[in-house]
Amino acid sequence: MTPFGARLRALRQARGVTLGAMAEAMQLSSAYLSALENGHRGRPSAGLIHQVCEFFGLIWDEADELSRLAQLSHPRVVIDTAGLAPEATELANRLALRIGELPPERLSAMLGLLRG
Repeated sequence: MTPFGARLRALRQARGVTLGAMAEAMQLSSAYLSALENGHRGRPSAGLIHQVCEFFGLIWDEADELSRLAQLSHPRVVIDTAGLAPEATELANRLALRIGELPPERLSAMLGLLRG
């Protein structure tokens, strides 16, 4: 699941909206929305983000947060370390190899460092 997908699901569930009802209202397939929620589709387009905001009545900070989460939601990330320090390349490679083994608390700690 991606950050955008998790937020989309939380919004939908908090308002008691089924995947099918949301898909119908937005003229999308429920399979597509499910794939977005579960991280099986790439980053959503600006148009789709706008549709979601309109559907849920999100404005200002909530809409900005959804857009920010969408930017952080590409499920297949490529990190280009060409021209960076060797440590950057090592970090990217070690992270790629071990990210699936990291426990949630370690992931949270690492995110805290990067966000700070």
